[in-house]
Amino acid sequence: MPIYAYRCSQCGFAKDVLQKMSDAPLTHCPECNTESFAKQLTAAGFQLKGSGWYQTDFKGGASAAPTKAESAPPCQGGTGSCACN
Repeated sequence: MPIYAYRCSQCGFAKDVLQKMSDAPLTHCPECNTESFAKQLTAAGFQLKGSGWYQTDFKGGASAAPTKAESAPPCQGGTGSCACN
């Protein structure tokens, strides 16, 4: 279950609440008893690491290894088919 951050726009009271995604959002502030309690937009609490992610594989702009078709010599004769494939 995700943890949602809530904050009251009237009194400033803030609280993290463990809720199901299907639960209705809270609106009642437990501190000042007004209907001004709302979810806050927060950053994700995790970072993806390891091979295959942007930070490690694509950020530097290094290109991937050439495929067999890119590294093979061109066909002779211009027919578009080679006996070497």
